[in-house]
Amino acid sequence: MSRQAPTLRLDRLLANLGYGSRREIQGLVRAGGVTLDGVELEDAGQRIPVTRDLTHRMEVDGEPLDPPPGLVLMIHKPLGVTCSHKEAGPLIYGLLPERWRRRDPALSTVGRLDKETSGLLLMTDDGGLLHRIIAPRNHVPKRYRVTLDRPLRGDEAQILAAGTLMLDGEDKPLLPVDMEIVSPTSATVILHEGRYHQVRRMFAALGNHVTGLHRDRIGGLDLPDALGPGAYQILSEVDLALVLPPAKAAAETTASA
Repeated sequence: MSRQAPTLRLDRLLANLGYGSRREIQGLVRAGGVTLDGVELEDAGQRIPVTRDLTHRMEVDGEPLDPPPGLVLMIHKPLGVTCSHKEAGPLIYGLLPERWRRRDPALSTVGRLDKETSGLLLMTDDGGLLHRIIAPRNHVPKRYRVTLDRPLRGDEAQILAAGTLMLDGEDKPLLPVDMEIVSPTSATVILHEGRYHQVRRMFAALGNHVTGLHRDRIGGLDLPDALGPGAYQILSEVDLALVLPPAKAAAETTASA
């Protein structure tokens, strides 16, 4: 049995999506700036079913409605951009349309990449989904391309795969890490956990220094070659299933019920 879509007043819906205050939205509606299925809406208090297809049916000032809550973005984070408001420098939120920064619920990053790491970053306003992806028990794999200061010795992959490497200041060894050597000073690694600065710290524990770090995969979702630094795209249901397969998502939902 399908659930009925939730409804919201038109002015609250658009205000929650960052289009302006409720008073500003009321003025926009009076001016004929909002249409649904090609028909101008006249009542800002009209309740609107919030369905996934609304972005294709409603227009605001002649442009398609921004996606309603449940939005998931894939961003190619450039170097020098931060994910935390506590760090100095340009923020990842600055790559998005200005009104998206006023959305309620707010968009948040799914985990973080540090300032000197580039690559695939997810953002969402779905708190439940965010926690399912980052939950340690789900072990969603993440792949990184690593550039190193010094040539590899040759035994690093074996050490990382053993699951015995200890990081400085910790008392629990890392989970096994999959590593593939690409060149004498570069490799790919796949992590199944997300400790603080893990890639940099584990290569430091192996006597090397990371000079370049780029994440190109989360789960089974790859960063497209066509998505350049600073660009973003909205994830489809198919894309999202690559990050957190439906079976795992369903099991996590059941466990938390």
